[in-house]
Amino acid sequence: MAATLERRETGTSLMFIGLAVWVVSLLVLFFLPAGIKVGNHLTFFTIFFGLVGVGAILMISGYRIRR
Repeated sequence: MAATLERRETGTSLMFIGLAVWVVSLLVLFFLPAGIKVGNHLTFFTIFFGLVGVGAILMISGYRIRR
């Protein structure tokens, strides 16, 4: 029983961290217009898609562990 509870907590934690990473990626997206004015839009897109990918991996792995 304890192992099941631990797996659920670990999975939920990973999903929460993945959601937090997505919130940070939205913050990067918020500052994108300033990056376009400066000319560094490629850097912002790279960071944004990297964070979205990491968040998705954490959410999927958390869901699979929790299941």
